[in-house]
Amino acid sequence: MDPLHTRHGMPESEAAAEARRLIDDWAGKPVRHHPTSFRDDTEPPAFGTTPPVKQEDHRIVPAWAAGIAVAAVGVGAGITGIGCGAWLVLQGLASVTLTGVLMVTLPFAGLAMAATAIGGAISKARSAVTKNIYEGPVTHHTEIHNNSTTRGAFFARTRNEIR
Repeated sequence: MDPLHTRHGMPESEAAAEARRLIDDWAGKPVRHHPTSFRDDTEPPAFGTTPPVKQEDHRIVPAWAAGIAVAAVGVGAGITGIGCGAWLVLQGLASVTLTGVLMVTLPFAGLAMAATAIGGAISKARSAVTKNIYEGPVTHHTEIHNNSTTRGAFFARTRNEIR
């Protein structure tokens, strides 16, 4: 079946007349013009307050999306700052030499050596020189009381009290 040579609907003369009528009907209507801008030529008052003018809100991005974008920029800037700080610290650690380490630790080693010497001198000064001479029999009496308790099965803990 050939759709181009098959008759559908109205005859060709009626279809042409209907098409002409629809085109004439459309052409007879006035064309509506939509303004793309507006200019208010009225003069503002010379003094006093100007009345408020309503301004339509035509946001392209919703408020929550703008908030997420601002937060993302803030997080990015913070991470960049942390990264720069880490880079500086690692650059400083990369330039460490034995001489530099010795120069940094030398004051601490000197203080530790001085504190040890002072502590030793104080210890020697405080120790009393006593000489005990015992004359007579010396007895040594030792009495041991051992209380032993064990608690637990798998991880047993034994407690000894010696008095």
